[in-house]
Order: sequence, then C-alpha cells, then structure tokens
Amino acid sequence: MPKRFDALVVGAGPAGSIAALVLARAGASVALLDKASFPRDKACGDLVGPRGLQLLADLGVDPPPGVDVGDMVVLGPSGRRVRLPSAPGRTYPGHGRAVTRLVFDAALREAAVEAGAVACHARADTPLFDDGRLEGFRTGTGDELRSDVVVGADGATSRVAEVAGLVDPAKVLYGFAVRVYVDEPVELPVIALYEPAPWRALGGYGWLFPGPDGVANAGLGVATKADRRAGAEAVRLLPDFLVHLARLGYRTSDDGAASARRLGGWLKLGMVGTVPAKDRVLLVGDAAGLVNPLQGEGIAQAMASGRAAAEAVLAGPDGAAARYRAALVAAHLPYHRIAAAAHAAMVGRPRLVAAVGRVLTAPGLGPALAGGWAVFWNELLDGAPPGSDRAVAAFATAVGRLVTAPSGVSRWFEEISRPA
Repeated sequence: MPKRFDALVVGAGPAGSIAALVLARAGASVALLDKASFPRDKACGDLVGPRGLQLLADLGVDPPPGVDVGDMVVLGPSGRRVRLPSAPGRTYPGHGRAVTRLVFDAALREAAVEAGAVACHARADTPLFDDGRLEGFRTGTGDELRSDVVVGADGATSRVAEVAGLVDPAKVLYGFAVRVYVDEPVELPVIALYEPAPWRALGGYGWLFPGPDGVANAGLGVATKADRRAGAEAVRLLPDFLVHLARLGYRTSDDGAASARRLGGWLKLGMVGTVPAKDRVLLVGDAAGLVNPLQGEGIAQAMASGRAAAEAVLAGPDGAAARYRAALVAAHLPYHRIAAAAHAAMVGRPRLVAAVGRVLTAPGLGPALAGGWAVFWNELLDGAPPGSDRAVAAFATAVGRLVTAPSGVSRWFEEISRPA
C-alpha cells in the first residue's frame, strides 16, 4: 500500500464512498478508511430520497434493489393524518427507495473500490500534521496514511472535525435516533408527530417506513441540541411509540417489539456549529452536519456533499475548501438557515411542538398545504416544477428567511458563508 495519497477519505458511508468514487474515477489516488468491516449496519430510516437516486443515476451507479416509495403520511399528535404527495421535479424523480444501510453502504463502498480507491480497514487513531496542517492519520494497525487532502466522512461525532478544529460542540444541533425492524408489511411511509403525554410532544418524530421483504423500519428520533445525554429519551420511549402506532391501526401487533434488536446513532443537523472546510480538510455528510433539521433526511445530502467535495479537490487542493464551501452555500444554506433556526427554537418546548403539529395536520389546512409542505420540508424547491406546490414552498422559504434572520443560527450561517 502506498503511504501517501492524493486524498484520504475517513469513513466509507454514502458520503465518503461517493467522494472516493468520484476522485478515483478521475485518476486520483484515494485511501478509503473505515474502522468497520462491510457489510455493516447503521441506525437509519433506510430511505434514499429522490435527489439521492438522481445522483446515482448521474454517476451511472445502479441503486441496490429495494422498495420504491412515493407519497408519505404525516400522522398528527391527535391522530389526524395528512398525505404528502410525491411528484417528479425537473431535476429528480417522483419517488425514493427503501433499502437497508447494510446493503446500500456496502454497494457504494464496493463501487468506490472498483473505481480504484484503496480500502483500508482500521481506525483513524493518531492525527498526523505537517507544519500545523492535518495531512493524515496513524491507524490502529500502525500504518501512517498521509495525503494532500483529508475528507472527513466519519459521522456526527467526527474525529476529523475534532482534530482539525472545525467543530464547536456547544453550538451543534445534535439528535439521536433509534430504530428496530419489525415483521410487518407497510404500504406508505409514516412520520408520526408523537406526544408521550397530551400536549407534551416529543422534540422530534417517530416513523414507520416500508422495507424489503415485508420488513418495516420503525424508530424514534429526538433533538438534543448540545446535550447529548438527552438521547436516552428515544430509547426509553420506543416501545410505547410502537404500541401507539398499533392503537392507531398502523401496526397489527401492540407488543412494542420489545424483543427486537435496537440500533441507535447520533445525528448532527443543519450544519450549525461546524465549519465544513478549511485549508485542506473537507467535511461531508453527517460530519458536516448535512442532515435536514426538520425531518432528518441525510443520505441524499451526504452523497451530494461527497460529490461536491471530490469535484472541489479535483480542481486543485489549494482552493478546494473555498470551492466546496461555495458549493454548499449554493445548494443548502438557503434552506438550512431557516430549518435549523426553526429546529433550535422548538427544542425544549414540547407545548410549542404540540401546537405546531396540530396546526399542520388540522382538517382543511393540512391537505391544502400538503403539496407545498412536501416540497419545502424535503428540500426540493430547487428543481420543483412550476405550479401551486412550488409557489407555497417558495412563500414558506421567503417568510422563513425574514422570521429567522435575527437568530443566532442565521448569524452562524453568515459566518460560514464567507470565503474560506
């Protein structure tokens, strides 16, 4: 194995594998480092959104087999439901796909290796610096991997972000999610705005998503801001949430799936508290906080960021950070500054969350807003076809920008929007 590479990608999830794939295809020497043996599981809802499928098509990568999903049901705190329609856009298809991370991540990693990336199975232990600049890691197996550029794709608790000084833990909007698989066919994805007690809404949501072979993915995600101890709430409430779904007719069993194997993981939402790139270190996916602050989607954003980072590196390592930050500003900041500010304002206010959930699913209002809600909530405005749904989403974006402009979150985004 060569000891120096053009790029070292730490983390072989969707963001890291796509970054390595694009770099390797262009002829760059790439080390793709991950501590896990693949295939490996990951706590996730297992839904790849429309933009994620389009990115794979653009790269000529066949998505692994799964279950195509379109419309989504939002279940309100009082049991009312709103069906959010799924429609094709000008730049994305009208559906997503449910595929387990066990299968999906392994397929993307294999594609990167087939393109020429060197797979390294080890932990990134000791950071290696050259004149104060991070240029690699000594691994748990004793190898020293050095590179011109380091891409941190190592998740919400990124080691790369930490050693490069790119994260302020006190400002990060953390979340924690826990999921189980249940032997139950599900027709439509369900997102539930859940209240463990009346008017005491969970600061997050629950879900029940279709999966391959009649196995559904069920879970809870809770927002914690910087207090990562609060993640235990999702684990504690999961059995009661599964019983809640059964009472409303979304599951046939009310056993709470107590015996099912649970898997949890941390999320970093909305980029707040993280500088996505500096010098020759670029963060992608969860490491950069590229998770939708309002509904938790992260796979499509992760892959898009991996591609953008790779393209920035290929244009030259010295200006890669500035080019990558500019790409993120164009693609995500208009939405994330609104969504992250709204998220931060609601965490720790269960009555406010309960009220918002009731308003959005109110008779008449919820169905009337459903199309625009789907476009805005799923960050699909850019590329949405002309029409009333796009107009509603554009109006929500304009109002959100005005309302959140004075917030501390908005000021954070102004800072990271400046050139690197």
